[in-house]
Amino acid sequence: MSRDLNNATSTEGLRDNSIKRGILYGVSTGPGDPELMTMKAVKCLEHVSVIAAPRTRGVNSMALDIVKGCVDVSDKEICFLDFAMKKDEDILNTTHDEQARQIEQYLLAGRDVAMLNIGDASMFGTFCYIRDIVRRDGFETITIPGVTSFSACAALLGQSLTTMGEVMTVIPGSFDNVSEELDRTGSKVLMKSGSSLPEVKKLIAEKGLVEKTSMVVNCGLENERVYKDITQSGDDEGYFVTILVEG
Repeated sequence: MSRDLNNATSTEGLRDNSIKRGILYGVSTGPGDPELMTMKAVKCLEHVSVIAAPRTRGVNSMALDIVKGCVDVSDKEICFLDFAMKKDEDILNTTHDEQARQIEQYLLAGRDVAMLNIGDASMFGTFCYIRDIVRRDGFETITIPGVTSFSACAALLGQSLTTMGEVMTVIPGSFDNVSEELDRTGSKVLMKSGSSLPEVKKLIAEKGLVEKTSMVVNCGLENERVYKDITQSGDDEGYFVTILVEG
């Protein structure tokens, strides 16, 4: 790929110029709507010959489905990365090492690889773990940023995330200290609540924040759901839940 593509993106890691090695690109796909992918991401995907697509439980890759909405991948080799949705650190470390080894086989053969990441690759992204391993092993990595779920949700709801001088706090919904974080001044974003959603909704109600809170499920996808009153939502809305609390 031409270096011109990467002028606006920092280069990470070292590269041995005596051996042609591939580059690992962390490509942000945005939250779900293919039209929210950046031109930079599309250009990268058109260039590479290998796409690394994360998936869970061996089912279809949502990130790859997003990409197929704007890029022809028929001539690409798809390397599926099977991740376990576990919190056990040892399991996660082992899985990340295995996936990094898969990708490095292509890089050693001089092939560039684009690893897909829903939303923005630097925001709770699996890519960051793989990137660190691959970079440590001496390969070059480049991150291509993208639209986050919470910025897309704010646009969908027609509201601002922050105003001049206001602080915004981004909180993983499964975080142990959600209650404390909700007490902070300014607006709050809760992401990927998953099984913790009932508890998160209870905390929001207890703190009198229901009227300031909206929720979007599967933003940008066909099964997108918008709740301006979170009490109308179910307790099992799935993994891609984004909650916005106005400051």
